[in-house]
Amino acid sequence: MNAWVAGARPRTLGAGVVPVLVGAAAADRFVPWRLGAALLVALGLQVGVNYANDYFDGVRGVDTTARLGPPRLVASGTASPSAVLAAALVAMAVAAVAGLALALVTAPVPVLGIGALALLATLVYSGGPAPLAELGLGEVMVFLFFGLMATCGTAFVLIETVPAAAWSAGVVLGLLAVAILVANNLRDIPTDEASGKRTLAVRVGDGATRRLYRVVVVGAFVTIVVGVLAYIVDERVGLPQWGLLGLAGWIPAIRPMDTVGSAQGRALVPALTGTALVHAVTGLLLALGLVLSRTV
Repeated sequence: MNAWVAGARPRTLGAGVVPVLVGAAAADRFVPWRLGAALLVALGLQVGVNYANDYFDGVRGVDTTARLGPPRLVASGTASPSAVLAAALVAMAVAAVAGLALALVTAPVPVLGIGALALLATLVYSGGPAPLAELGLGEVMVFLFFGLMATCGTAFVLIETVPAAAWSAGVVLGLLAVAILVANNLRDIPTDEASGKRTLAVRVGDGATRRLYRVVVVGAFVTIVVGVLAYIVDERVGLPQWGLLGLAGWIPAIRPMDTVGSAQGRALVPALTGTALVHAVTGLLLALGLVLSRTV
């Protein structure tokens, strides 16, 4: 059981949960069961993509004993490939059922369409004849699905419209989710390159990947400031002033930013966990700011 829990990569689950909470905070109406269903969608997709990645990278020989991250179920022989694939499909089925329930009470066509795209992306991220991660498109998919779609989609299924604050917050969380992936792929450049896995980090090289990490992290916090300034000019766009609380997420960002600057190999692992913390702290503070903007 411990191996299966570790295989679901619990430290990454915040990347799916936090945007849902921020999207709910951006909405002006709270429907508990809809929020619960949105969380099931996020968790189902996140766990599904983690198990699917474990399966595809394991059977294709991408994950080896030389990998610096936590051991994978298939590559380590802890579980059979068929069992891991089944777990991925079960997780995706949970997300699909929860998403269907939300679609039926809101706008079936757009919600089901986006849900189908999300399920497809979960499978082709690491699988299929042309995995998105190996085309250098992993960062784009993470920005879209774990940023804009998760945040704005949650707001939509709660109030059937997307507030301006959800768009701005979605960009912030999308950029920080990309930073998590960049930190992961930076660490894995040597093993991915050796196995033929052509991630964006492998394609652009070590130095450019380190610069990309810093650009997306800084970009996330710049987006908060720009969003607040836009709101001051026109309240129909951007983030309310309470959104500036999210800037406090820069404090935990200092250490991983420094680590990415020079660390090599296993020393890069704290950058990954640290970036996940930045994502969570910034997102939760944004959610708090959005709630306070309506109640204070």
